[in-house]
Amino acid sequence: MATTKSAAPVSAQRTDSDLTELSSGGEKGLQERGGGTFRVPAERGRTSIANSVVEKIAGMAAREVLGVHDFGGSLARSLGAMRDRVPGGRPNVTRGVKVEVGEKQTAVDLELVVEYGVAITDVSADVRENVVSAVERMTGLEVVEVNVSIVDVHLPNEEDDTPSEGRVQ
Repeated sequence: MATTKSAAPVSAQRTDSDLTELSSGGEKGLQERGGGTFRVPAERGRTSIANSVVEKIAGMAAREVLGVHDFGGSLARSLGAMRDRVPGGRPNVTRGVKVEVGEKQTAVDLELVVEYGVAITDVSADVRENVVSAVERMTGLEVVEVNVSIVDVHLPNEEDDTPSEGRVQ
């Protein structure tokens, strides 16, 4: 089959109005336009998502849940608090979050510190729901499991490891 080349870029040649999906049992991802077929742009390559991306999404989603105070074991929290105090340092949203990412699925492990007085099972369920929703929506990966480990309870009279505002501004 002979094709003709034109000076217009490929994106300018194809519009939504002249594309229709093949319904004749053809190969998945093929579309036809004006008698010719071509592969859908979304299926012309692979997308890979790094573990750190899923860790950040899961960490941010879990932090949104009421009753979650912090993440990680006591040593990780102490080191994180020191690092947060360094000028130019940023809070580490992946502290206490570990993930395994495959091609189509991911698993998430979280270490949480919860506020005293909250129902731990309810907080865990809410964290699980929020993490699954955020990760699946943003990455398209299927979340096969979210393991939640409660490593500490933050008491109301305990000092926070987060840096406090100084007396002098």
